[in-house]
Amino acid sequence: MRLAIASDHGGFQLKSQLVGKLREAGHEVEDLGTHSAESTDYPDYAHTLARGVADGTWPRGILVCGTGVGMAIAANRHAGVRAVNCSDTYTARLSREHNDSNVLTVGERVLGPGLAWDVVSAWLEGTFEGGERHTRRVSKIEPR
Repeated sequence: MRLAIASDHGGFQLKSQLVGKLREAGHEVEDLGTHSAESTDYPDYAHTLARGVADGTWPRGILVCGTGVGMAIAANRHAGVRAVNCSDTYTARLSREHNDSNVLTVGERVLGPGLAWDVVSAWLEGTFEGGERHTRRVSKIEPR
């Protein structure tokens, strides 16, 4: 799968580990930065990735910061983006199956690398179930 990934300084280490694992698993990954642990502003990276998901440059994206919360808030400001902050595999999988999430956010200060990879894997493997019920609900998410 083609996807983009980005982080601020608080998620730099975890993002770097995830990039390696994603590429090993055969995914085509565009790393949008940050590329060091120097202090940065998470909205800058969230907006860059979210714009690319919204315009179809990437079908999905992953954002990493200290908690994942700030990234999710910033990404969800973009029409067409359904960002979800997940700390467990069940929520990650259902966010795809029921909500058709297209951006996953995780927190380096919340998850260890093993669990983070499990969450990312569950999210990537999840497929939107569609159907009238889920499609109707997802359509109601978009701004009116």
